[in-house]
Amino acid sequence: GCDQNASAMEICAKSGVASDSACDISNEMKPQTAALGFRVKSGWAAAVLLEGSVRSPQLCDVQRIDLSDPQLPESRQPYHAAMGKLETDGKKINRRLDVVRRITGKSIAKLLASYRQQNFRIKRAALVVGSQIDPRSVANPHIRAHALEGQLFRSVLQESLQAHRIRTDILRERDAYCQAAVALKRSNENVRRVVQNFGRDTEAPWRAEQKLAAVAAWVALG
Repeated sequence: GCDQNASAMEICAKSGVASDSACDISNEMKPQTAALGFRVKSGWAAAVLLEGSVRSPQLCDVQRIDLSDPQLPESRQPYHAAMGKLETDGKKINRRLDVVRRITGKSIAKLLASYRQQNFRIKRAALVVGSQIDPRSVANPHIRAHALEGQLFRSVLQESLQAHRIRTDILRERDAYCQAAVALKRSNENVRRVVQNFGRDTEAPWRAEQKLAAVAAWVALG
C-alpha cells in the first residue's frame, strides 16, 4: 500500500486517499494501469483515479481541477454577460475561451505529471457531462449560454486528454449509472454500492460529483 516509504505517504495524504489504500507508488515497480474519470462542471471538474481491474477497482486519488481561471470569474461562464444574459461580444468570448484552453491544458498536464511520478500509466478516461444538447437548437438565450458552456468545457477537456494520447468516452449524468451497469455487467445497485464504498478510502469530499467521476473512471478501466 502507500506506507512503503515516507514520500509515498506524503503523496497519498495530499490526495486525501487513506495511506492503506491500494495506491502503490514504489518507483521500482512496473507502471500500474489506471483510468481517470471526470464529472465536468462549469469552470472545474471533479477527477477520480482508479487502478486495478474492472472486477476489483481501487480508489487512488480524488482531485478538483480548474478548467477556468479563479482570478477571472468570467472565464467560469464565458458565454454569460451581465445579469445572466447571453454574451454577444465576440472579442470577450474569444479571450475567455483562450483562458479556458490554457488553464485546462495546464491542469491536465500537472495532474498527469503527478501520476507519472507515482508510476501510473493512464490510457483511457471517461467524462460525465450534464447534457449533450446542441446549443444551436436552444431558443432561450440564457439556457443556450449554459449549453454552450457545457459543450465548451467537455470538448476542451477531451482535447487536453487526447493531446496526451488518452482515449476518452462520454457518459450523461442522468443515465451514467445505468450505462456503467451495462458496460461493467453489474446491477445498478451494485455499481452504486461499490462507488459509495470508495468514499471510505478517502478524506476528500465524496459527493455526487466525485461519485460520478468514479463511475466514469470505472467504465474507463474496462
